[in-house]
Amino acid sequence: MPSIETLKQFPAFAAVPSEQLQWLLDRAEEQSYSREQVITKAGEPIDHLTLVLDGRIRIDGGPNGQADEIAVYESHGILGLLPFSRMVKAVSRIVAEQPAHVLLLHRTHLREMPATCYELTEALVHQMTTRVRDFTKLVQQNEKLASLGRLSAGLAHELNNPVAAVVRSADTLREHMRATPDAFKTIMHLNLTDEHVDAVNEALFRRLDQKPPTLTLIERSNLEDEITDWLDDHDVPDSLDLAGPLVEYGFTTDDLDWVLDRADEKNIGGVINWLVNNLITEKLVMDISEASKRISTLVGSIKNYTHMDRGAGRESVRLSEGIRSTLTLLDHKLKAKHISVEVDVPDNLPMVCGYPGELNQVWTNLIDNAIDALPDGGKLAITGEIDREFVLTKVIDNGTGIPDDVKDKIFDPFFTTKAIGQGTGLGLDIVKGIVKHHNGSIKVQSQPGHTEFSVCIPIE
Repeated sequence: MPSIETLKQFPAFAAVPSEQLQWLLDRAEEQSYSREQVITKAGEPIDHLTLVLDGRIRIDGGPNGQADEIAVYESHGILGLLPFSRMVKAVSRIVAEQPAHVLLLHRTHLREMPATCYELTEALVHQMTTRVRDFTKLVQQNEKLASLGRLSAGLAHELNNPVAAVVRSADTLREHMRATPDAFKTIMHLNLTDEHVDAVNEALFRRLDQKPPTLTLIERSNLEDEITDWLDDHDVPDSLDLAGPLVEYGFTTDDLDWVLDRADEKNIGGVINWLVNNLITEKLVMDISEASKRISTLVGSIKNYTHMDRGAGRESVRLSEGIRSTLTLLDHKLKAKHISVEVDVPDNLPMVCGYPGELNQVWTNLIDNAIDALPDGGKLAITGEIDREFVLTKVIDNGTGIPDDVKDKIFDPFFTTKAIGQGTGLGLDIVKGIVKHHNGSIKVQSQPGHTEFSVCIPIE
């Protein structure tokens, strides 16, 4: 049996009187574990306070061992049951990572400890509060990392399409430009006057400056047939290839007649080819421009969301900017479930004084939870208005609602209605803490088909 001096080497027991340590020794029992021996499986009862005299004990997430490591206790570590702890079962697996020698105190002795060993109880309760603080910090960090992971995945998904469009259009444009010299050679052999060139340029830029028409499949097919027939009637080669770009920019047979009247029949083939060549170039450049703008918007949203290029203190915040940035980053989840979104948060709402990064975390958690609760094709509404000295923001969904028996618990730490591995139960607890940090309030009203979270933040 270890001595009092052995227990004095535990940092937690440095100030505990010797007679109280002797009380512990008189009631404890020794136990040894071999390397990688499973001490307790997840879900099994926890009935002992465990003092690690020698060796190394690991708490992990399951049979995968090191990859799922949660905490490690070496010599002079304290784990297991503690005074006033409500622990009943092991949440995770406990394994002897190295051969370990421990001292075990059964839970029945913990009931009498506070009355006879005040300093010992105080030391162990301090261990419990430290454990809770460390565990909460760990889970909060995991929650933030999980949130960051979701947003990163969404950002990668959203960036993939415009980036692919830029690459694809750039490659096509490069191949297209290789054909430009042949088109130029054809033009150079035509007998065109300045008036002919000006007329063709006028037809080209008139269509480029106008928004392309929106056509149904039938309308587009009929127009392509008409233009193909017109080109065939005037012996223009490759009529099928030329008709598509002309239709896309709204050219009709009347436009082609107008060009014909000014360019002469003998020149019409070369002129039409030159027109289409420029239309294709313009289309590829527009595709690259639109995709680049989309990338710029996404980068701007993530910069705004993460509060980059700004200070770390309180500042004037326009809530509408953070909400829209958050929706941009969660757009992939909204699209995946075909969720329609209605945003009515005026830009002219009064500013609030706060931490933009923290407030964006509020919108992320509330909107993300709403998306998870909504069925395919659901509806999400976000509104903002002035409510006395507050800006009142509401996040409303038409999902199944929150059951009455859990409505009062949703803001409690670690409470979650999601399946194991899908939620930590800290999302709404974090939201409540952030809102409180901003001297605001958050409330929820829910019934089937209508769940409404209301967040009040004081106007600066």
